[in-house]
Amino acid sequence: MAKQVPYLLVEQVEKTFIRNGIANNVLSDINVAIEAGEYVSIIGHSGCGKSTLLNIIAGLTPATTGAVLLENKEVNDPGPDRAVVFQNHSLLPWLTVYDNVRMAVDKVFSGRKSKAERHDWTMHKLDLVHMVHARDRRPGEISGGMKQRVGIARALAMEPKILLLDEPFGALDALTRAHLQDSVMQIHATLKNTMIMITHDVDEAVLLSDRIIMMTNGPSATIGEILEVNLPRPRRRLELVSNATYIKAREAVLKFLYERHAFVEAA
Repeated sequence: MAKQVPYLLVEQVEKTFIRNGIANNVLSDINVAIEAGEYVSIIGHSGCGKSTLLNIIAGLTPATTGAVLLENKEVNDPGPDRAVVFQNHSLLPWLTVYDNVRMAVDKVFSGRKSKAERHDWTMHKLDLVHMVHARDRRPGEISGGMKQRVGIARALAMEPKILLLDEPFGALDALTRAHLQDSVMQIHATLKNTMIMITHDVDEAVLLSDRIIMMTNGPSATIGEILEVNLPRPRRRLELVSNATYIKAREAVLKFLYERHAFVEAA
């Protein structure tokens, strides 16, 4: 029987930056396989190369050695099959909410969908993130949480195979963050898409993820451990507070981060 190829495979990836003739090895021997439809979080202390790894998967940063394979095809450049949502929403301030999303739709689907179909597609993605009511507003007229919703809609509008989230809730207040986490869980349940998220938040990682990749400290950071989060979906945060599996997963991540790989800041 032929061996099944993982949906996304990160194989023996290393990354070394060279500045002023000095080599800085950020990532070392990164190996992980991610299946279609999984929600995977990457967690670790500052400087452990989480964003670098995400950027390599996105095709924004080349690996020094090793390879990233998506559906058995090597990733070398950015592409609409891997959409990124950053902590900073990156919306164009002179465009409306609708036009910020429509711009991505036109770029990806101009030769494949009619004008009417692209309009319907744009509205559908705005509806997914509950932003249809604000379609005619500009970014300066909406809240931070709403901007992130639009950023997620714009990413989803490209119909990516993988949605990459780089601390998407990091700049938001606690209540807005919780609402957006719930929205992302709902989107994941609806679309069954593959999501990879960077976070510093242990509770967020356990709440949202099927697996949590825990990174060792840099330099030469690598994957220290991968934790399976065996919680059934849909997940409701209030019900999880006293859930034994949730508590055990949370403790495992905290133990990894603060006992086995405590962050030591350079003097």
